[in-house]
Amino acid sequence: MFAFDYPWLFLLLPLAWLVRSLPPRRVHQVSVRVPFGNRLAGTIGAGTSTSSSTITRLDLLVMSVVWLLVVAALARPVWIEPPITKQEPTRDMLLLVDLSGSMQQEDFKSPQGKSINRLTAAKEVLGDFLEQRQGDRVGLVVFGDAPYLQAPFSTDLELSRQLLDQCEVGMAGPRTALGDAIGLGINLFDKSEAPAKTMIALTDGNDTKSQLPPIEAARVAAQRDIRIHTVAIGDPTTVGEDKLDEQALRDVATETGGKYFFAADRKQLQGIYAELDKLETREVKTISHRPRNDIYYVPVLIALLISVAFKAFASYKRSRSARVTASKPLVLVNPATGKLEVKS
Repeated sequence: MFAFDYPWLFLLLPLAWLVRSLPPRRVHQVSVRVPFGNRLAGTIGAGTSTSSSTITRLDLLVMSVVWLLVVAALARPVWIEPPITKQEPTRDMLLLVDLSGSMQQEDFKSPQGKSINRLTAAKEVLGDFLEQRQGDRVGLVVFGDAPYLQAPFSTDLELSRQLLDQCEVGMAGPRTALGDAIGLGINLFDKSEAPAKTMIALTDGNDTKSQLPPIEAARVAAQRDIRIHTVAIGDPTTVGEDKLDEQALRDVATETGGKYFFAADRKQLQGIYAELDKLETREVKTISHRPRNDIYYVPVLIALLISVAFKAFASYKRSRSARVTASKPLVLVNPATGKLEVKS
C-alpha cells in the first residue's frame, strides 16, 4: 500500500503560484534615443519568432510539475508491505523433577504392563505433556541434593524433551531439596517477561536437604505471582527419609494458588497432567508488523530528470535560434546619410 507520512505538506503547493503572482521588481535600464528608432524596431521585429509565448507556457508547466514532485518527496512517500505476524508465548512454565534415589523404585507399570521405576514413568508422561504445550516457553529444573537447571526457558519443546530423557536417578544427588529447587525457579522467573508464570513440581519424598523450606519458598513465589502445582508420586505409606510429605506439598500449592495432586500409578499421573493442561490454558499473543520502505527518492529522481531534459531542450532551442539569427541580414546605420542599410 502506498501512503504519505506527512500529507499535510501538500498545503505548500499554492506557495509557488503565490510567489509567482508577486509584482516583478522594476529595473531601470540605460537606453539611447535615436531619430530612426521606429524604423530600426520595425526592421528587427519583422524577423522575430512568435514562439516565445509557447516557451513561456512550457516553462510554467515544467516548473509546476517539478514543484509538485519536490513537495511529494517532502511529504515522505512510503510503500507499506503486507503485514508480518509473529506469535509470542504468554506463559513461562518451569518443570521441577525429583531425581533423588527413591525415584528408582519400580512400583509403576508401563503401557505394556512391565514394571518401571518412578522416573521412567514420569519422563514418559512429562514428555507427552511437553509436546502439548505448543505456544508456551518451557524450562526444566532437576533436583536431588541441590537443584540444577537442565533446560532454560524455550519454545523448542523437542529439545526440552530430549534433555528430560537424558535425566537419570541420582545424577543430582540421593536426597531431596524441593525448597531450593523452588528458589532456583523463582530466580529464573526474574528474567521472564511472560504475564503468566507457572511451576509444576514432581517429587516422591519429603524435603531433607533444602536450606530454604518449601513453604517459605512458596511464599516468595506467591509474592511474585508465580503459581506452583505439586504432584506427588509413589507410596504414601513409606517411612523414613523417603516418606512422602503430602501436607507440605499441599501447603506449597495452596500458598501460591496452585493445586496438589497425588498419583499412585502411571494412569493417575497421566490424568493429572491432562488436568494441568486444562488448568494452564495455552494462549499466544500475535504481534503484527508492516514493513515500511521510504521511496522519497523516486519523485526526487523524476524531478531531476525532467529538469535536466528541459534544460537540454531549452539549450538546443537557443542554439538553433542563434544560428537562424546569424543567417539573417544585418541592419546598419550609414553615418554619412543617417539611413538604414541592410548587409548580408
